Amino acid sequence: MPTSPESRDRENGEALVRVAAAVIRIAGLGERLLLCRRPAGKRHAGLWEFPGGKMLPGESPFAALRRELAEELGVEVTGVGEMILSCPDPGSAFVVEFYPTEIAGEPAPLEHDEIAWVLPSELAALPLAPSDREAAERLRA
Repeated sequence: MPTSPESRDRENGEALVRVAAAVIRIAGLGERLLLCRRPAGKRHAGLWEFPGGKMLPGESPFAALRRELAEELGVEVTGVGEMILSCPDPGSAFVVEFYPTEIAGEPAPLEHDEIAWVLPSELAALPLAPSDREAAERLRA
């Protein structure tokens, strides 16, 4: 029987951890995307990522992003679309799932070093976390 992302890594039997990442676009800024730079002491410190975090067991992507973005950015999630992409994070048990997300409020870097609104064409020049790099390539295409 095949395993699901919520259960076990097929190669080593390690429990997989689903991570919901928000792809937030703002039309008023030329279709820019919100990215956050990871702080020191965290995995992928100093690299840019789409905001989000670990999903709790049984938690929906909407609920996870609502909880995580309130903590990380001080915003309210008002909508979450269908998953764009799912990428394993190399060297870890994390599987990052990217979702188009709508927010209310002005984001502030409460848990990140910095936040930025970037054009899709600017993504290639940023030092992105591995899974976020794959998502960025998909979004630029």
